[in-house]
This record gives sequence, C-alpha cells and structure tokens, in this order.
Amino acid sequence: MTGRTPGHRTLKLLAASALLAAAGSTAARADGELRLYNWSNYFAPALLERFEKETGTKVTVDNYASEEDLLAKLQAGGGGYDVIFPGTTTLGVMVEKGMLAAINVNQMENFKNLLPAFTTIAGDPDRVYSAPYMWGTTGFTYDPSMVPGGKLEESWKELFEPREELKGKIAMLNEMSDVWNAAAYYTGVDKCTEDPAEAQKILDVLMAQKPFVKLYSNDGTIDRMIAGEVPVHMQWNGAAHRVKAKKPDAVYVYPKEGTTFWTDVMAVPKDAPNMEAAKAFVNWMMSPDVAAEASNYTGYSNAVSGSGEFLKDDLKADPAVNTPAEYNDRLSAFKACSPASKDLREKVWTKLKS
Repeated sequence: MTGRTPGHRTLKLLAASALLAAAGSTAARADGELRLYNWSNYFAPALLERFEKETGTKVTVDNYASEEDLLAKLQAGGGGYDVIFPGTTTLGVMVEKGMLAAINVNQMENFKNLLPAFTTIAGDPDRVYSAPYMWGTTGFTYDPSMVPGGKLEESWKELFEPREELKGKIAMLNEMSDVWNAAAYYTGVDKCTEDPAEAQKILDVLMAQKPFVKLYSNDGTIDRMIAGEVPVHMQWNGAAHRVKAKKPDAVYVYPKEGTTFWTDVMAVPKDAPNMEAAKAFVNWMMSPDVAAEASNYTGYSNAVSGSGEFLKDDLKADPAVNTPAEYNDRLSAFKACSPASKDLREKVWTKLKS
C-alpha cells in the first residue's frame, strides 16, 4: 500500500518471439492480455514494460481506492481481472468464500526465493493461493516545521488526543482495519475483541478525534504531505519514505502502543480469463531483481531473498522502511479475527463515517 492517486494504465509493447525461461529474472511465455487490479501508484511502470517485452503479454492495470472496493467488485462478479493485490485480511475472506484460484504458489519455481517468514501467511498457510508482494507498517508521518514545538511524541495520542493547534489538520487513512487497529492499540483493547463495550471504547476515541480530522483518504497521501496540506498524516511506511525523498525532515513514527505489520499479496481470482499468464506473472515477481525493482518504486520491503543487492541505498538507509531494532517490539502482526469481531468493527466504522 502506498500514496494513491486514481489512475488507469495500459501498456502495449512488441511481442517476444521466443519462449522465455521462468527462472531468474525472466518470465515464462504467457500470450494474450493480463489484467491487474491494484492500488494506484503501487507498481513500477518499468516492470510492466519489462514483463511485456519478455512475454509479449499486454498488461492493463485498473486501480481501487480501498480493499472494501476490491472485495465488493469481485463479489459482484465484475472486472475480469487476472491478478489482484489484497492485504492479509481480505485474502482470508477471499479464501473462505472460494473466490481465488488454487495456483499452488508453493510449487512455483521461484518460491524457493522467498524468505522463510513469508512462506506461510494467515488465511493461506500453505501458500496455495497467494505470493507475497510488499510488506510494511502503518504509523504516522509529521512535518516538524508545521507542528507545535517541532516534535511529536511517538504515540497514537498525537492522533487520537491531538494538540488543539492541530484541530482540523490531521489526515487519516480511509482504511477500516488500519484505523480500528490504531485505536485499539491506543485504548489497550484487543483488536479482535468481541466485546461491544470495548468496541464502544474504540468508537468513542474515534468520534472524539473526528473534529481534528481534515479528511479520511488513501489517495494522495504522499502529495498531500509534500504540498504541506496537512502537518500530520496517518500513513503507510512506503508512502512516508517517498515523502521523505522530497521533505528530508519529515518524521515517520512507530507509535509506542503498537503498530500494524502487514503484508500485501498477489492472488488470482478463480475466474481469471488468462490463468496461465497470471501464474507466470506471479512466479516472475518472486525473482530477486524483479522484487527489488518493485521495492525501489514503492518504497516498501519485499519478501524475496537476494533482492537486497538490487535495492537503492536510500531505501536501505531509511528507518521508515528498515525498522530500527529498538522498535521491533512495537510491531504487531496480522491477527485473524472472528466474524463477531469483524461485525463490531464494521458497525464502528459505519457510525464513524455516517
């Protein structure tokens, strides 16, 4: 996930004349058209061009603004997409509902390149349906020149009990799970709670915060910070990295109460029109140099061993991307919640946004 601006991109290049091996940095021949459905600004255009050159497959990309939109569109049978990029929560829902093709990622040639921690994932423990794409954290970024005293605490308090000077100036993500989890960390409530009283506690915090919120949005988080439209933005770390490229003084915060460690994946809808091209693409993305190019563009870490040698130096050096050891105990992994817990979360979100 990254700073997002709506967009649609279609790339057409010359078809390859020969069959290409599916090892290393090349892709297997996959004729026809490949349709991707992804967050905007979350895939390197150069990689799409490269895949087209190597395979002769025309690549078309459509973008969604939230995972709720992604899930709703696929549930409605729309799109005709070949590869999608859901997060862990949505992946689990899709597996449960039988929405994904069993592409057996664990048997693909480049599966051997994955770091051990990413050979399994909640919702798809055997990696039958998904391959890792990018991973990162959800914290917040601030501009020292625009906040009182030039420094904020490493705490969600700065967002949920903000200083009066920041009233109407805070930007939040428009992602239900991220906002809920952050409020849960701050209130000390289990993020998978089934207790209505605890859910009310989270809602109270979010409603009290609302007058301080300028907007809830996943789109344009990078440009918004660079332009100085807001001094503080709840943000994914890759977006923070790209803000820092233009605003070196910007600070990304790992709140002391906890922050979500997430993974986005590549999966294939069960009715994908070009199943073979989709499989070839997923396998290709697990090549070290390909994964590194994806990271260099998005500003997020990947899950492929050997990709480090291809990463840009500024990515290696940025603490927003490479979490300092002293913050490791602040990272909280994805946790699969019960239907009862999810229902509470949705009710809170609906009330907040009404």
